[in-house]
Amino acid sequence: MQRIALFEKVSKKQFLADLQANGFSADKELYEDIRFPKRATKGSAGYDFYLPMDLTLRFEESIRIPSGIRCKMESGWVLTLYPRSSLGTKYQLQLDNTVGVIDADYYHAENEGHILIQITNHSLKKETVQLKKGTAFIQGVFLPFGITEEDETDRRRVGGFGSTG
Repeated sequence: MQRIALFEKVSKKQFLADLQANGFSADKELYEDIRFPKRATKGSAGYDFYLPMDLTLRFEESIRIPSGIRCKMESGWVLTLYPRSSLGTKYQLQLDNTVGVIDADYYHAENEGHILIQITNHSLKKETVQLKKGTAFIQGVFLPFGITEEDETDRRRVGGFGSTG
């Protein structure tokens, strides 16, 4: 296994600002309790991301969750995000962009590379989903990537979430 990345917390100021911007109470205690992503077993590819707060998500409701986490990784790697299997199959929780893509240069974005995760409740039973703080809800998998031989891109990232679109 190659060790190519490091998870860090964003600053408390950034976390609290992103909580407020996404409709959450800017509770300073939430910052202290942020858990770093972790693999569940030695053979796991995915790093579980944990909810930093209790969450209630009504049927067909979408919400953007500030994780409090940023990721410093080597060039040539990407962190991809997927719903945890248990939440996808039990509640049909889905990432709004189907697969999250965290580029290495996102770490240097204006928002400190804060990983924001937007999910929607598509429950087949049309039920409200309630998840407790600390629940593993997303998993991140590191993947190497390549570029074409004629690629001459030299633009640098400035913005945050969705800024390259």
